[in-house]
Amino acid sequence: QVQLVESGGGLVQVGGSLRLSCAASGFSFSGYAMGWFRQAPGKEREIVAAVIWSGTRRQYADSVKGRFTIARDNAKNTVDLQMNNLKPEDTAVYYCARGLHPYELGADAFGSWGQGTQVTVSS
Repeated sequence: QVQLVESGGGLVQVGGSLRLSCAASGFSFSGYAMGWFRQAPGKEREIVAAVIWSGTRRQYADSVKGRFTIARDNAKNTVDLQMNNLKPEDTAVYYCARGLHPYELGADAFGSWGQGTQVTVSS
């Protein structure tokens, strides 16, 4: 049974930083791509960042490039999202996601999500 548990969300001021972490269990973590999605009120869920099984290729939404970094640790079964220079438009519930394959990073290549963690950026 796939389990993804996010932590690290909270309230931060504009320009601040947060680090989200996702602890994965119930599957062979190193065999799958992993990603982070977010959903703001009244909006569709969107992919923010993703990383292939080995950690050697990453992909980011244009809106977060240069500010967010995704990293995975296959020894610890974790995937983190470091978020810097946060903006009000980054306010959303952030979800950790497991890919369907080891290499594919498109939004439709993910099939399991955690419960989410709230990130609120105040101005």
